[in-house]
Amino acid sequence: MTPILTFHGAAGCVTGFCAALTTAHSTVLIDCGMFQGSKTLKALNYDDFPFDAGKVDAVLLTHAHIDHSGLLPKLMRAGFNGPIYATAGTRDLCAVMLPDSAHIQESEVDQLNRRNQRRGRPEVEPIYTTRDAERCLRQFAKIKLGDEVDIAPGLRARWWNAGHILGSASIEVIVDADDGPMRLLFSGDLGPGGRDYAADPQSPAGVDHLIIESTYGDRERDDPTPEQRRAILAEELRGAKAAGGPLLIPAFAVERTQELLADLLQVMEESPDVAGEIFLDSPLAIEATEVFLRRGWNPATERNPFEDILGAQRLRFLRKPMESDKLERIKGWHVILAASGMCDAGRVRKHLKRLLWRREATVLLAGFQAGGTLGRLLHDGEKNVRIQGEAITVRARIRDIDVYSGHADARGLVDWAKARQPVAGTVFVAHGEPAASAALKQNLAAAGFAADSIAIPEMDEAFSLSRTASTPLSGRKARIAPEAPSRPDWHNIRAAFLGELNARLDAAPGDAARQALLTDMVEQLRHTVQHDTARDRSSPERPVAL
Repeated sequence: MTPILTFHGAAGCVTGFCAALTTAHSTVLIDCGMFQGSKTLKALNYDDFPFDAGKVDAVLLTHAHIDHSGLLPKLMRAGFNGPIYATAGTRDLCAVMLPDSAHIQESEVDQLNRRNQRRGRPEVEPIYTTRDAERCLRQFAKIKLGDEVDIAPGLRARWWNAGHILGSASIEVIVDADDGPMRLLFSGDLGPGGRDYAADPQSPAGVDHLIIESTYGDRERDDPTPEQRRAILAEELRGAKAAGGPLLIPAFAVERTQELLADLLQVMEESPDVAGEIFLDSPLAIEATEVFLRRGWNPATERNPFEDILGAQRLRFLRKPMESDKLERIKGWHVILAASGMCDAGRVRKHLKRLLWRREATVLLAGFQAGGTLGRLLHDGEKNVRIQGEAITVRARIRDIDVYSGHADARGLVDWAKARQPVAGTVFVAHGEPAASAALKQNLAAAGFAADSIAIPEMDEAFSLSRTASTPLSGRKARIAPEAPSRPDWHNIRAAFLGELNARLDAAPGDAARQALLTDMVEQLRHTVQHDTARDRSSPERPVAL
């Protein structure tokens, strides 16, 4: 059979990357990531896999970020018992990230089940447990960059430095096909290059098919020098301190937190006017920092850029929940870093609940915010949000800096793709929201790639591959509508509506006006339900929307 490539995640969205490559002799996955974003998208994490996990021979892992590795324990639970090939840095980070992901799920499911009991609803289970995550780690097999590894009969792979985070890699896969060896290159997440914290991306040229990420495919950045980056951070610190409250930075626990810590410490050392205590409130980030101290050596600069974190006097690591709770009592200027970077999990939500309504507080977003996340709502200027079911009015200063990105921008992605030429077959543009993927396709065509050889796969879409072409296969059963991953779902719309309703009720001149407003809305809702019911009865072939 000809090889078949299927995109089971990060198609039409940024998160959940998972591609299945099936040959006559084996099936391997490239990544097995967790979906993040809207509740509709995250619900896919609880569904059955759209393939038989027991028939997967191996997983090739690009890097440790949860949207690329987060469903590996679930894959194991579903019957996968093969090796997970990854670099040493990726394995060490997964050793702290996967158990932490499981712990968050167990904690949040426990809280949800308490609410469900009060509401008379059935209990739910976590996607996987801490024990599952620890068992999954036994399946990891370490590889070295540049080494060609036999994966399965007729299939080999080689890992190349992607310059994204510690241990990250692009993966070259060589398949013995009927018309000779076929080479596929999966970019993984690509770094921007020229960073003081990571080496530049490296990959081979002259591949048959190229699978490229498009996170920033629709935007270009003027990436600052390290000195300019720290100057920008210093100005944000001054503004936050002048506002009179603390600075909260929702930070990705891996790479972003370590870079911010190193820069914060240097800025405060060089600018005493913004100096203050720094609290790292993320057990995962603390453990990940220890990995960076062990493995963060950058051969380009011949030093470990994170070594100054060790023993820093103004830095406090908060490992226990009770230590985190005590931050509420601290007065005066201080900085808090807490996960997650998109504000949709972890301890940062607790801090957002107590700080978002305070005008003197500042929230600094320092990373990409996927559609449907709380971070994206704040980034877009939403003034009423809901956190764990509680309505919050946003009065805090919301700031955004895009100088710590671990992703190449549109120009960097095109340059990287051009350096991989000639590409004999198809360039698959994945791992991006629709506008970003469409823009990257257009930019690649302008750079000389044939437009009819650039494909933007949809969720669960499969392609039959020859060395010089790909053919979309029919019969796809998509788990989600093509437009659903990137747009606000009904949960987001409901939260925005309830926030607007509460604001209108608060602004009403009195109880009579509030009652009139609610009465009018109830009548409109009843009319809409009656109209929809009548329409559905007259059109029985149309499903009733729930």
